[in-house]
Amino acid sequence: MWTLTENTFDPASQHHKETIFTIGNGYLSTRGALEEGYPGESRATFVHGVFDAAPIVFTELANAPDWLGLQIVLNGEKFSLAQGQILEYHRQLDLLTGLLTRRVRWQSPTGQTAVIQFERFASLEDEHLLCLRCQITPEFEGEIELRATLNGHVDNQGLRHWNLTRQGRKNGQTAWLEALTRQSGITLALAMRLLSSARSAFDYWDAEGQPTLRQVVHARPGETVTLTKFVGIATSRDSDHPLALALEHAARPQSWDSVLEAQRQAWAREWQRCEVSIEGDEEAELAVRFSLFQLLIAAPRHDSRVNIGAKTLSGFGYRGHAFWDTEIFMLPVFTYTAPHIARNLLDYRYLTLPAARQKASDAGYEGAWFAWESADTGEEVTPTWVPDFQDKKKLARVWTGDLAIHISADVAYGAWQYWRVTGEDDWYAHRGAELVLDTAKFFASRAEWLEERGGYGYRDVIGPDEYHDHVNNNAYTNILAQWNIETALETLAWLEQTAPQRAAELKDSLNLTPERLARWRDIAARMILNQRPDGLIEQFDGYFNLKDVNLADYEPRAKSMHEIFGIEAANHYQVLKQPDVLMALYLLPERFTPEQVRINYDYYTPRTDHTYGSSLGPSMQAIVACQMGDVEAAYEHFIRAARADLRDVRGNAGDGIHAASAGGIWQALVFGFGGLRIHPDGRWETHPRLPRHWKRLAFRFTLRGQHHTRSAR
Repeated sequence: MWTLTENTFDPASQHHKETIFTIGNGYLSTRGALEEGYPGESRATFVHGVFDAAPIVFTELANAPDWLGLQIVLNGEKFSLAQGQILEYHRQLDLLTGLLTRRVRWQSPTGQTAVIQFERFASLEDEHLLCLRCQITPEFEGEIELRATLNGHVDNQGLRHWNLTRQGRKNGQTAWLEALTRQSGITLALAMRLLSSARSAFDYWDAEGQPTLRQVVHARPGETVTLTKFVGIATSRDSDHPLALALEHAARPQSWDSVLEAQRQAWAREWQRCEVSIEGDEEAELAVRFSLFQLLIAAPRHDSRVNIGAKTLSGFGYRGHAFWDTEIFMLPVFTYTAPHIARNLLDYRYLTLPAARQKASDAGYEGAWFAWESADTGEEVTPTWVPDFQDKKKLARVWTGDLAIHISADVAYGAWQYWRVTGEDDWYAHRGAELVLDTAKFFASRAEWLEERGGYGYRDVIGPDEYHDHVNNNAYTNILAQWNIETALETLAWLEQTAPQRAAELKDSLNLTPERLARWRDIAARMILNQRPDGLIEQFDGYFNLKDVNLADYEPRAKSMHEIFGIEAANHYQVLKQPDVLMALYLLPERFTPEQVRINYDYYTPRTDHTYGSSLGPSMQAIVACQMGDVEAAYEHFIRAARADLRDVRGNAGDGIHAASAGGIWQALVFGFGGLRIHPDGRWETHPRLPRHWKRLAFRFTLRGQHHTRSAR
């Protein structure tokens, strides 16, 4: 299954469909809004790194001037799905090539009928090129008027980010628009070049902020009129002369067929590295490929100054901010299939180390404390207040930016895993090691000696399970912090053996004195872990004393338990947003026995809000369930994650793709059902556990420069 299809137009679901029909190329993405527009649409194109100031959320990706606009007028009547009659409708996204196609047979209010087909893609071969083709086959004789536009009158759900600076026409077929973000001062330029099968000339309308090229064609029944729109796009992040660059890329294509063939070849190379197939389950196969596609179109290939936001580039949700979602959920996909992309994402963290150090310093700590929500500079952009679940007139305090310290260990884990999988010693020595060492420095600084416990721990934190805030000794946080410090010590020892000059540089710049390193060893050795003799780990101090909940008593429901109980009250119940402890066991399997995993799996699984908690949870739950041999339960969790966006099971897919879930779906397939295990010496093996109805599972991955394909039945 390589195609996502829609055979009826439902205005009530248009925001959901705009999200899942998003196209992109790693430089930008464009939501699946209709070229001609529709009332109430959530139309947007987001370009990596183009942030601008916004109230409450500090900064957000600015919805870029719109390149899609194409109005069609048939004998004086505008084509619109909001009027007239839709006689036939079909939309299809080809995941194999990134081509989005829509075919409509439409009858106007006065009876004019035509078949109209749109095709569009964002070039993967040339990231500064966007391509749109429209073919109109009238069933009447008369006049067809085509209006192709570049529209600078866009906003972010009411907030305008652009000052329109200039616009113009280069020749009879080319027009351009330039705009400047209001606060960040980023220039963006669009240039469109039109090709038409008709001979009539184009008129230029110099409408302010919306340069338009117009063509009028005589229509004859059955004779197709084809208009092709090539759009070049560039920003001042790419060049000192973005308009010249945009014009250059708009002028490059020789024909639609030539650029489409280049697109096919570029995507064939992409899928060659990461293709997956599942025989016997078309829904699961489509979901995994869709998830990979959405990650690939958001993945920066030529820019290490950006990261992938929690909603990719597909919607307004989370404003384009990046979270721990990248390192723990998305990054492994690229580490194992496209290391060059993974390195860009990690380089972003390296380049934002100054901001992470400043955040730690401002809070009175040493080392690097990464922002919970990060944008262009790496400074903390988590909003302090948001509307309350139960009363939108009230505000609820957001504590993750202040208390979710595990983000620094997550970044370190991503860097270490990348090194372990790729074997890129030079990168690790010059960048990754510093990430691991400076985050360890933070955790050592943040650790408290708890005299009554006889060990070190972390008070007043939030773990991945955000239903509980201001907790002490969150198990995930303590386990990952301990791992971070121990790995930093091992990393320094490795550097001293393999790159002594670099080791000396880091010891000097980070002030890694013998006394400091001795304290690190002591903290790691005496880190608190609330574990019973039978191996059951308490999620945080006092968790076992909270009120237990039988989630079945609240069914049926369409809300999270967080919403049902309320933000404050949820702290008093054992219900979890996501499988916090189980995630730590998955990430660090060498530290725990199968018996420990089993008892924690059995205890925490019925207490987790799988359906309406975090979208991050089901894929992780599926992996651990596979490890426990509970394959049917694993499939239930896996398919829940797989349907999150395609079926909009949470009702919020209109905000954008659940990117972490997309990455988790791939991990569940490869590490869960596929059973892939990587050993420290580079050896690998698989222990597949397939659902009964799967006939065959195949996936590809890269390990230390070698490409592998694994197939299991």
